Amino acid sequence: MSFIERTSIIKEGDTVILFLSVSNHYPIEVTKYKKNKNGNFVENKFQTIYGHFDVMELVGKKYGTKFHLPRGWAYVLHPTCELWTKTLPHRTQIIYTPDISLIIFGLDLAPGSIVIEAGTGSGSLSHAFIRTVYPTGHLYTFDFHEKRAEQAREEFQKHGLNSWVTVGHRDVISDGFDVEKPADAVFLDLPKPWEVVPHVQRSLKRGGKLCTFSPCIEQVQKTVEALKKSGEFVMLKTQEVLQRSNSIQYRTMTSLDFALDESEASTGKLVPIKKEQCKFRTLIPPTQTAGHTGYITFATFVPGVSLS
Repeated sequence: MSFIERTSIIKEGDTVILFLSVSNHYPIEVTKYKKNKNGNFVENKFQTIYGHFDVMELVGKKYGTKFHLPRGWAYVLHPTCELWTKTLPHRTQIIYTPDISLIIFGLDLAPGSIVIEAGTGSGSLSHAFIRTVYPTGHLYTFDFHEKRAEQAREEFQKHGLNSWVTVGHRDVISDGFDVEKPADAVFLDLPKPWEVVPHVQRSLKRGGKLCTFSPCIEQVQKTVEALKKSGEFVMLKTQEVLQRSNSIQYRTMTSLDFALDESEASTGKLVPIKKEQCKFRTLIPPTQTAGHTGYITFATFVPGVSLS
């Protein structure tokens, strides 16, 4: 199976998304056996709030099928990058869909793009990168943690994405990227992105885009200083995504008509003579806004241009 190339029937070995409710999604590997906490292989049965079921029962069902559980029902969905971001096992903090959309847009990615990513982490953004550059592009992603890099490599293989991604175990701060082709874009999710700027200069093609993701503004300041000092980056800008979910609700408003009180005409006193209740639908903003996730900094690589 592949996250990109859709199929209609579930097969053994596929990764599917179990949908129980809007807030309950789970990734499941459709295999006969799975490893338990002790590392032993046991029958692959999945426990839900509506009871358990044998995962192999999903083989042969159509994606999108509603099937019954002992005390309820569920849908089984074809995996997408967005659903994977919601359900993936976290090896690190991940980048979520709102930030991912801005990153892909800001990097001007398209089918055929060559992208370098450091660090891979849990692979949330990596899946979206691969889908965007498919079918003729390629992602080179690096992580300094060897086990994380190996886990990401195994996931890409299971998800049918390995033809469009190369995973490397590498400390890019000291060793650079080791990518022969000049890249269209470089993305950095590192504690010290400013130290990687010289390697970025050697790896980006002219007009290529750099993007860094940093949770602290001090990191942004040091990165921007390094980019300006290099003299080869233009169009520097930093953005952040703050989500605000509005709700549509019914509200009731009271309207009053007034008239002059004849008994006290000399005072000009007004008294209510008509009272009506008006019910209407309106958009209600949230009482709290979702917190900050990270600062996203973009720059365009233009070597040989004097910025003085």
